Amino acid sequence: MRLGVNQPDFVYQMLSSNGITVLDVTTLEKDLGIHVDDKLRLKSHAELAVAKANRILGLIRRSYEFLDANCLKNLYIGLVRPHLEYGHTVWPLNYKTDRTIVENVQHRATKLVPELKNLPYTERLEKLNLPSIAYRRCRGDMIEVYKYLNGKYAVDLSFLPRSMNSNRCHSFKLQKQHSKYKLRHDFFSLRVVDLWNSLPESVVSSPSINSFKNRLDKFWHKHKYNEVPPCIKSHYSTEEISDSEEQSTGL
Repeated sequence: MRLGVNQPDFVYQMLSSNGITVLDVTTLEKDLGIHVDDKLRLKSHAELAVAKANRILGLIRRSYEFLDANCLKNLYIGLVRPHLEYGHTVWPLNYKTDRTIVENVQHRATKLVPELKNLPYTERLEKLNLPSIAYRRCRGDMIEVYKYLNGKYAVDLSFLPRSMNSNRCHSFKLQKQHSKYKLRHDFFSLRVVDLWNSLPESVVSSPSINSFKNRLDKFWHKHKYNEVPPCIKSHYSTEEISDSEEQSTGL
């Protein structure tokens, strides 16, 4: 696979038991479950993940004559949604078309419940207590940032530099690195900075992961069933959240 622009068309060879083997040129490869093309774009992975999720959803639809809300929710969470969220930090949905095709899987899933199929999408999600995919991905990004900053991963944090100016936002404010390429702006270390810095001190200073999840859910409660990711320019209520909410809500 040739990466970058204006790459020379070299022919690569490898010695083998049969002599010299010329390596084939590829434009799409799967690495640790994520499909990456030679432009470092993840659009193909989104399409493949959606196709697999839709196949499983179709199998569920054909296997059950009747699905109530509880049964559908358990099947969807256990068999379908993991394909839409595996490695979510690696393949962002920053383009509307990608967000739409992924969210549409959950659109179709929630319509499998007869008494809900005629309701608007947001109402179906609220009845099933299913957050939108857009919400869960933003929430998942914030949970990963919290884990990094609180030493849950033994890694070098130079890719998430702390800001020297913490007079605004909160004491865990991150510094956004400069990049002139749009592709780089979609990387985890850059795309999470503005959203993380928009959170209040009461959320980012949570004493545990479970506490952070609950405080974040309360802070973003208006966006839980929204197809549009939480907007950093919105004016949220910054009321303090008590430490009593320590039960995990899961990711």
